[in-house]
Parts: sequence; structure tokens; C-alpha cells
Amino acid sequence: MKTFFEGIQWIFENILFIPQNFFRKLELSNWFLANIFNWILMIVCAYYIVYWCKQLAIHQDNNEENQDTTAHSFLK
Repeated sequence: MKTFFEGIQWIFENILFIPQNFFRKLELSNWFLANIFNWILMIVCAYYIVYWCKQLAIHQDNNEENQDTTAHSFLK
């Protein structure tokens, strides 16, 4: 049983963590490049938050939004 868990440890340390080890070493020389995935994720999330807010405004302007508190049966 011990060899099974040591095998899992070996897979994670020597194979699956290769990208993390690369970015860890890259961070010492260039912080912005090492965090490029974080920057891309923040830009994508910001874009979709703005998109979502615009869609909410469109539905609000068309009076498609049901803001009645009795819209759900458990609020009656």
C-alpha cells in the first residue's frame, strides 16, 4: 500500500507539477510573465461581468424583468 501512495507522489511531483515548477522558476526573473494566466483570467472575467451587466440593463429597459417579490412560491 505504501508503494501505491509513493507512486501517486511520484506522478504529481515529477509529471503533473512540471508547469507549476516552470512558472515558479520564471517568477524569479519576470513576475508579469509568470502570472500571465492570472492576467488573462482577470481580463476574461471583467469582460463577461460587463457583458452580463449590459444584458441585465437591456432586459430591465424592455420590462422583461420580473421584480415582484411573489415571483417565487416560497415568498408568498
